[in-house]
Amino acid sequence: MTDTLTIDIYSDVMCPWCLIGYGQLTKALAELEGEIAADIRWRPFELNPQMPPEGEQQEAHLQRKYRRSAEEGAGLRSQMKAIASGAGVSLSFEGEGEAPPAMMWNTRDCHKLLAFALEQAGPQVQTALKLALFKAHFNRREPLGNRDVLLDIAASVGLHRVAAKAALDDPELEARVLAEEAQAWDMNISGVPAMIINGKFMIPGAQSPEVYVNALRRVAEKSRAAV
Repeated sequence: MTDTLTIDIYSDVMCPWCLIGYGQLTKALAELEGEIAADIRWRPFELNPQMPPEGEQQEAHLQRKYRRSAEEGAGLRSQMKAIASGAGVSLSFEGEGEAPPAMMWNTRDCHKLLAFALEQAGPQVQTALKLALFKAHFNRREPLGNRDVLLDIAASVGLHRVAAKAALDDPELEARVLAEEAQAWDMNISGVPAMIINGKFMIPGAQSPEVYVNALRRVAEKSRAAV
C-alpha cells in the first residue's frame, strides 16, 4: 500500500536553493516509488517584496544584500551549479547567443499566478507552472517582472491567458497570497525552501535525497500510527 503525503513547499522563483531542493525531493520520491507518493503544493514566500518593477542586477543585489565580494559570489554560484547538476536541475543559461545579465525580479505576480493555478487547475498544473517559471528565470533569463512574459508562461502550461490576466488584477487573490506569506512567518519560516509535510512536520532548507527519504518515511509511519 502506498502512503500519500501532502507536501507544501514555501519558496520563491528567485531562489536557486528552492529549485535544488525540489530536484533532491524528486530523487527521494523516485526512490520511494510504490512506498510513498506526494501531493505537492507551492506556497508563496517573497525574498525581496520591495524589489522595484524594473528589477536589479543579480550580482549588485547579492553584493548589497549579503555584503559579498564579486569573487565570493562567483565561487558560490559555481558551487551551487555543481550541486544543482547533482540534483538533476540546472541553474545555467541555456539560450542562444550571449547570456543577458542575471537579474532579480519582484515575484508578487508569480505567486499570484501560482495560487491561481492551484485553485483553478490543481497541484500538477501548479507544479508545471512553477518549473516553467524556474526555467524562464534561471535558464532563459526572461524578465519575470513583465506581465506579458508571465502570461505567456501561464499559457504554455495550459492556463487560460485571459483568466490568468484577471487573476493578476484580483485584489482578493493578492490578499490570500499575502495571508499565506504571513502564515509562513507565523510558522517561523524565515528562509526557503521550507517543506511542510501533512501540515505538521517541517523540513527546512535544501536537503539531500537521503534526508528527504528518511523524513518522509518517519512522517508516513507517524500518520499511519495516528489513524
